[in-house]
Amino acid sequence: MKKKSPRQDAEDIERAVYDGMQDLRAPPPLPRVRLNHTIVHSRDKRAAAQFFSEVFGLAAPKPFGPFLDVHTANEVTLAFLDHDKPEMQHYAFLVGEAEFDAIFGRVKARGLAYWADPGQREKGKINRHYGGRGVYFEDPSGHLLEIITRPYGDELP
Repeated sequence: MKKKSPRQDAEDIERAVYDGMQDLRAPPPLPRVRLNHTIVHSRDKRAAAQFFSEVFGLAAPKPFGPFLDVHTANEVTLAFLDHDKPEMQHYAFLVGEAEFDAIFGRVKARGLAYWADPGQREKGKINRHYGGRGVYFEDPSGHLLEIITRPYGDELP
């Protein structure tokens, strides 16, 4: 009999819990926690939300109360909200190779500055961390946006 990985065991336990058949001696199931939305403070929510949806090739922002919402493919909503003095935040997005090319093309077409590093020392370059590609650029409110084609590993590159 083939030995199961810890992840497979956890998935089996989770299924049993939802089927009402949990063995009380088994460890508890993994929690189902996902980011649903985050508020993005912006100098001008309309300009920021429009910029984001255009550069990332997403649907137009939708009003939701005081927010302008932009929905991403992984069910996370960026809720843009006007703020007098937004503090710089960093938002990183894992994208496919084709999406990277399209987004990076729009960044360059807009004449935006871009960097290979979050410290903004390697201007006009991209990085090749973990066998992928990555680049940083700013939105109209000064937030540092990052697109990467490979998730970060366990160690710094």
